[in-house]
Amino acid sequence: MNMNAQELIKTLEWRYATKIFNPDRRIPEADWNALLESLHLSPSSLGLQMWKFIDVQDPSVRAELRSVSWDQPQVTDSSRLVVFCARRGFSPEDVQRYLERIVEVRGVTMESLNLYRDRIVELAGSKSPDVLKAWLERQVYIALGFMMSCAADLRIDTCALEGMDPEAYDRILKLEDSPYYTLCALALGYRDEEADKYALLAKVRFDRGDVIQVI
Repeated sequence: MNMNAQELIKTLEWRYATKIFNPDRRIPEADWNALLESLHLSPSSLGLQMWKFIDVQDPSVRAELRSVSWDQPQVTDSSRLVVFCARRGFSPEDVQRYLERIVEVRGVTMESLNLYRDRIVELAGSKSPDVLKAWLERQVYIALGFMMSCAADLRIDTCALEGMDPEAYDRILKLEDSPYYTLCALALGYRDEEADKYALLAKVRFDRGDVIQVI
């Protein structure tokens, strides 16, 4: 059944940035596979998918990451931890790889995509290095929000993490010589309502009219 409007709002009100996870409660495999698929299906500008997501399962690696994440317990106590990585740059080869995938999936010819290729290269090539970097990073945050929303639908708690040393993450995850670098992380699991003082607090939001303008 489709979620109705009231159920959606309840889900949004239920979600919060979980600070203390129950380390003994694990996300069921079927739910976890669905959440990984939410990353796989996340929208991105021009469909280019210029990102990488690292599902960190090794407890020793997670312990290392916690040590460079202000010792935040979410890194090790949550059921799952995903590191979100942005692309260091953009090249015509990236466009070609995507177009080849379109040909494979949709059964069209490469020639039919020539105008689309030119448009992508023109758009990306017109951006300064700083603007290009910001554009690529914003794509990753789309995927972050997408996964957080999908997790809430499954009543799985999340906590987005930027309190970290990204360069240390790159070293630990062996990204230093790769096309990707650490941007943020997401802890996923189940809240410990007794230990987490934020679990039952009311959300604090400005009045909707203050943040949403109708013109």
